[in-house]
Amino acid sequence: MSERALLEVENLHLSLPDLTAKPLFRPAPRIEILRGLAFEIRRGSVLGIVGGSGSGKSTLARTLIRLLEPTDGRIVFDGRDITHLDEEALRPLRRRFQMIFQDPLSSLNPRRRVSGIIAAPLRLHGLDEIERRVDEALDHVGLPRSFRSRYPHELSGGQRQRIGIARAIALRPEFILADEIVSGLDVSSQAQVLHLLEDLVKELGLTLAFISHDLSVIRRLCDNVMVLHRGEIVEMAPTAEIFAAPQNDYTRRLLDAIPLPDPDQPNWHH
Repeated sequence: MSERALLEVENLHLSLPDLTAKPLFRPAPRIEILRGLAFEIRRGSVLGIVGGSGSGKSTLARTLIRLLEPTDGRIVFDGRDITHLDEEALRPLRRRFQMIFQDPLSSLNPRRRVSGIIAAPLRLHGLDEIERRVDEALDHVGLPRSFRSRYPHELSGGQRQRIGIARAIALRPEFILADEIVSGLDVSSQAQVLHLLEDLVKELGLTLAFISHDLSVIRRLCDNVMVLHRGEIVEMAPTAEIFAAPQNDYTRRLLDAIPLPDPDQPNWHH
């Protein structure tokens, strides 16, 4: 593992039972979702993970933070092999890597106020000064502290996603995995959330893996891009190289299929 890598993945495989097949007297056949992935994410960098539907992006996300256990290969986080750690051994590490989910309305408890949503993981990990940490998290994501008393249904989509981000950063993790977190937002809210993530990476020294099917979003935010297709990495390179001279036909098709706004235009920043 290189000194600058926070996360290293070696020969990662994952297969899951095919729940559509229901054999009577034997286990369900397994489907290989991830096939021999190998890459690393440097400290303080932003890796974009892009691919079409069914490419394995979200499954990879859940595997990297050990919500799923790999079938084969290794995941090394900050020098420690976490591939097959049990939940008890993972618990103290979970503060250090967090995930922000695609749909904040389904991932935020509708019966809890914002303060309780942000405080829940803090209490789970036995941290002190919870109220101060909640206020700090709201400050970081640019929401007034008066939002503490609101419920998720009282917030806009962009505000809910900011609460999801606040809940993740309240634990002060080193690594955050964001799974399609702007895909359900309008263009203006997308730009605001991306700008917020850029600021948080710098302010908090975060390392970020950002999953998206939208290459214009990837172009704006990421230092490097990994292109997934049917559970395999078909291309990985610095973002500028991917856009200037893609080496793989699948990457070229993704680029051709999506209109790319100019990231330097002023409307991207508002």
